[in-house]
Amino acid sequence: MPVISSLKGRIVFNSRGSKSIEIDVITDKKFLGRACAPSGASVGSHEVPSFIDNDPELTLQTFVSNMHKFIGADASNPISISEILKSIDTSNDFSRIGGAVTYGLSIAAAASASASLNVPLFAMLNKKGPYRFPYPLGNILGGGSHAGPGTPDIQEVLVCPLGAKNIMEALQMNFNIHKEVRVLLEKIDKKFTYGRGDEGAWAPNLNNDEAVSTVAQAVENSGLKLRKDIALGIDFASSSMWDSKRKLYDYSRQGLVRNTEEQINFVEDLIKNYHLIYAEDPVNEDDFESMAIITKRNKNCYVTGDDMLVTSAVRISEACKNGACNAAILKVNQAGTLYNALDFADKCTKNDIKIITSHRSGESVDAHISHIALSTSSKMIKTGVVGGERVSKLNELLRLSEYDLIKGMIDLSFN
Repeated sequence: MPVISSLKGRIVFNSRGSKSIEIDVITDKKFLGRACAPSGASVGSHEVPSFIDNDPELTLQTFVSNMHKFIGADASNPISISEILKSIDTSNDFSRIGGAVTYGLSIAAAASASASLNVPLFAMLNKKGPYRFPYPLGNILGGGSHAGPGTPDIQEVLVCPLGAKNIMEALQMNFNIHKEVRVLLEKIDKKFTYGRGDEGAWAPNLNNDEAVSTVAQAVENSGLKLRKDIALGIDFASSSMWDSKRKLYDYSRQGLVRNTEEQINFVEDLIKNYHLIYAEDPVNEDDFESMAIITKRNKNCYVTGDDMLVTSAVRISEACKNGACNAAILKVNQAGTLYNALDFADKCTKNDIKIITSHRSGESVDAHISHIALSTSSKMIKTGVVGGERVSKLNELLRLSEYDLIKGMIDLSFN
């Protein structure tokens, strides 16, 4: 049993230059596990808060004063780590110790245990397998909370390399389309500054319809066929546009509003016209009824909850009662602890809800989510597309492909 012998925490900065918390866990006095908590720009109102009173320093001080309680704990058991955290913080959302701490500690402990046991993290978290690769969702063009004014209201236009034979080919297809979109944007806007959003997606001065059609054109220009080689996806991030007082979706950058029925029609037209394989948060986070309508009528599309579910076992149970989605985003920091996230994944699997493991817009170079995607049999993984903190996850997938050659652990085909 890998026993925690020491811990350390520090303030560091994420990819947006915002403060975060990084935690080191040492097991058996020599095996280091390290994890830095990410943060989102588009944050669901029901997810675990990162910091106590939005104060990273206070959050770190609270962790330091409680570090001794983890000495001697089994780092390989996410449940035991979660139970200690809950004994310190009895709130429902870890608001008294902070989600940045619960994320960093639970992930760092697992990483340290993995090193101690000399097994990859994915295999320690799921000893049975089988392990198959998730499709990498490439964030090609976007706006919303991830980019500035003048960009589309829609947060992400994504590509999924359905026709790829292996992870190397899948990543190359995504990168090629990203490059081709730049070529198209140069032709559309002679003053295009090559601006990109938080996750590496191009952030041009286009409206929502132009954004989607530009990516579709880039797919064709790359010699690929929509739905056969590449499928498109959209993260609507609809909660960020929802005006709860007026009961309208405010597409302020495009200068229009939509009521709920018009929003459903808009989403379904895009699914139909572009054969979308993926539609994330197409309605606001509390509208289970409208989400269920879209899910029921679009069975060939992964209608995915993120802000609606916030990696919560309670929220996914509510969604299942309503038939509100057929896919779900898994973000460990939304749930608070690694155990809570794995419990969420288990409930998704039992209810035939496909899992999409995801990064956050404010990231580190940590690659733990690549292992979590494998261990939870995730259908897809969202990591952005370019930038060191994004590519680090993708490169880890390439490294993990070597285990098929070394130990026969991984099926190189996609999940």
